[in-house]
Amino acid sequence: MIQFEATVNGRPVRWDIPAGEFLTETLRSHGLIGTKRGCESGDCGACAVLLDGVEVNSCVLLAAQASGHDIVTIEGIGDARAPHPIQEAFVDAGAVQCGFCTPGMVVATHALLADNAAPTRDDARHALAGHLCRCTGYVKCLDAVELAAERTAAAKGGA
Repeated sequence: MIQFEATVNGRPVRWDIPAGEFLTETLRSHGLIGTKRGCESGDCGACAVLLDGVEVNSCVLLAAQASGHDIVTIEGIGDARAPHPIQEAFVDAGAVQCGFCTPGMVVATHALLADNAAPTRDDARHALAGHLCRCTGYVKCLDAVELAAERTAAAKGGA
């Protein structure tokens, strides 16, 4: 076992974890099950989290590599009781069907909007490029990113 220390969703944590464990498993074993286990090879985006504000695939990142960093999971963005405007935009745009890929796409959208408050459709397409969805197609997901950008800009007084 090794010691894992980080800030997860704004809270300092100190966990004993198996050496060689990937971040997805560490998070899920500590109740953060919104981070999905999909391909386990970094190809589907279902396991996306923010590491120091940058989107990463947690299934290919050793937890030890994330120790000492700031990690935000989907639970740190919002939940059913207090959804983030990005999550609401995905629902309102019809971009949520089975829901498996949605947390990763919301994380990707959060990272995009943190860097670019007014993304183009191509910016949105690029941000979601590493995310696979078998249910929605991608048009509704791109619509959701645009809607989220509009709503977050309006909430900040920008539109």
